[in-house]
Amino acid sequence: MDRFFKDIWAKFRNEDIVGKYIYVNVAVYVIIALTGVFATLFAANAKVGAFFSLFEMPSDFTRFISTPWSIITYMFMHQEIMHVLWNMLALYVFGKIFLSYYSTRHFIGVYLLGGIMGGFFFLLAYNVFPYFEESVLYSYLIGASASVLAVVMAVAVRSPQHRVNMLFFGPVKLITIALATVLLSMLLVTSDNAGGNIAHLGGAFAGWLFAYMLNKGYEITKPINVVIDFFAGLPKRRFSFSRKPKMRFEKGGKRSSDYEYNAKKRAQADDIDTILDKVKHSGYSSLSEDEKRRLFDASK
Repeated sequence: MDRFFKDIWAKFRNEDIVGKYIYVNVAVYVIIALTGVFATLFAANAKVGAFFSLFEMPSDFTRFISTPWSIITYMFMHQEIMHVLWNMLALYVFGKIFLSYYSTRHFIGVYLLGGIMGGFFFLLAYNVFPYFEESVLYSYLIGASASVLAVVMAVAVRSPQHRVNMLFFGPVKLITIALATVLLSMLLVTSDNAGGNIAHLGGAFAGWLFAYMLNKGYEITKPINVVIDFFAGLPKRRFSFSRKPKMRFEKGGKRSSDYEYNAKKRAQADDIDTILDKVKHSGYSSLSEDEKRRLFDASK
């Protein structure tokens, strides 16, 4: 058993960011499902259900204020096996395409931004439209669908003519897949899965906004990655007893913290990896002049 978990951990560490997110989603599903089985055997469903409800995104604003972290945790939770399988299949297919055009840090930011925007759309709709008045007190949101759709929309805006082989349909353009999914979600906002479809629209909007603003030179996911880098660095700062200089000087007399410097270097490395992946898939001639310049600067 120890060997089994070591093998799983080794595979997890060797995966790219898409694979890691799939591992996390599946692991959370398995933990919740197994806990539910034991809770049923020991007649503890109510207590276990109350605990896991703390991580689901509630539609009631008052309940959300008491569990604000749920706008993050809900996007890693799934209730049914087909729910997690379809979401992870879509995340794998479109996530791999995403990484051929964007960086790892972009993926992290878009996944989280899509989930957050989907959660806000869900919360807003259930507290604004009278149609949801009777269900607002007991409705909740779980699943990675909004995050997945953000990834789909981001690559559809970046490369709308990119084709994906779809079962029964053959090669289909990314923009067609994205728009069809958005249209279907709009048509189903009053269905049994109204909350999920509303969240889809929020995720799609987040993916479009990211790609549109990045094309304008603004990376709207940067604050998300800054927060993640901060918390990721806390254990190192907490348990480090060696004295380190808090500030460093760069050319031009500008100062930045070690954290900012390291974050900048990681972002640059991810950018170069993305360019190299593009060369591998489409050849050097597919690079823009700016990408060629950045690759040349890095080679020096």
